[in-house]
Amino acid sequence: MGKNITAQKRGKGSSTFRTPSFRFKGEAKILPREGAFVADLVHCQGHSAPLMHLCYDDGEYGYAIAPEGIAVGDVLDFSNEAEVTHGNVLTLQQIPEGVAIFNIEAKPNDGGKFVRSSGASARIISKTANAVVVEFPSKKQKKFHPQCRATIGMAAGGGRVDKPFLKAGKKFYAAKAKNKYWPIVSASAMNAVAHPFGNKRSSRKSKAKPAPKNAPPGRLVGAIRARKTGRSRGKRV
Repeated sequence: MGKNITAQKRGKGSSTFRTPSFRFKGEAKILPREGAFVADLVHCQGHSAPLMHLCYDDGEYGYAIAPEGIAVGDVLDFSNEAEVTHGNVLTLQQIPEGVAIFNIEAKPNDGGKFVRSSGASARIISKTANAVVVEFPSKKQKKFHPQCRATIGMAAGGGRVDKPFLKAGKKFYAAKAKNKYWPIVSASAMNAVAHPFGNKRSSRKSKAKPAPKNAPPGRLVGAIRARKTGRSRGKRV
């Protein structure tokens, strides 16, 4: 008798793969305000970069991704007249080309969606009347609305991935903090009961097969089906 594979378990939304958001500090985004005061710098297990606890001008509190070089007590300016310095938030059309930015909004005033991991930064490549082209750390380029905001500088916590884990136990607890599925096991290394590609009747273990002709898009398959098989023979004259 078979059982559900890991992808099916995760899609069901069972508690095994549920993110422990009740232990997170809160949502990290920039609110549409004129400015804020950095009350504290905190660690949140749900984010790779440190968070800054902000006190906005209207008395409201919130969290945001901290930039490199920020300190407790700094005053940040989010207005249209803000200077281009680390921590301030401006619209993309106001930021000069080549300046390092992070926490870029997908839509105006959504708080920030892109380039939020520790040590990450993007740069503006070009501007037009209707769009601003930004280059991500992966060298991928994306167009944004000119009124989308971004934070000046680089996300704090750079160099985090430079230190190796060295032991499987360290990796285990790091993955457990965010309730990530680890270790990731190849389907061909599983037993036949755990996955359709699993097998234990050979040293290779894999039982991968070409995709069936009626396979729907996104189905797990072993190999791409060849257009034709067999020897190529010329037509008989």
